[in-house]
Amino acid sequence: MNMQDAADRADVILDEVFEEIHPEVQWTHGPTTIGSCDLTRRRTIMTIVSRERRGSLLGLVDRFWRKSEYRIKAVNRDVEFPAIYAQTKDGFGVSLSIGGEGQAFFEVDSPCVKESAVAESSAKPNGPSYADAELIPRPNVRSDFWSAGAP
Repeated sequence: MNMQDAADRADVILDEVFEEIHPEVQWTHGPTTIGSCDLTRRRTIMTIVSRERRGSLLGLVDRFWRKSEYRIKAVNRDVEFPAIYAQTKDGFGVSLSIGGEGQAFFEVDSPCVKESAVAESSAKPNGPSYADAELIPRPNVRSDFWSAGAP
């Protein structure tokens, strides 16, 4: 497997978890970073996830990853900034972490693979793209379900 293959696999992992999130959340690509023999793909949720709904999102993702036979490596139960970390059978690290203002971040880290060029993801965000922005803004999309209870 080379870096492009790993990037494609990371995109599939991300696509699969987003297909499980109901009601749907709006997301955008985060930066892809490349190490000496690995890479990380990221997606940032632009839907506000209220403090009251963070456990629901984490629980939904946890159940899906377990059903997919991912190994749960750690769970951070912090009320403000919870997270879950897992690993796929083929060695990809996956995580969901909640940041400031309820913004959720997914990351997929590849195992060490052969060096190659890596194209941008072909997956289209289901909202605005911030590919040319210096920073992705804080979550700015309200959802009757996910944002319930948020100011």
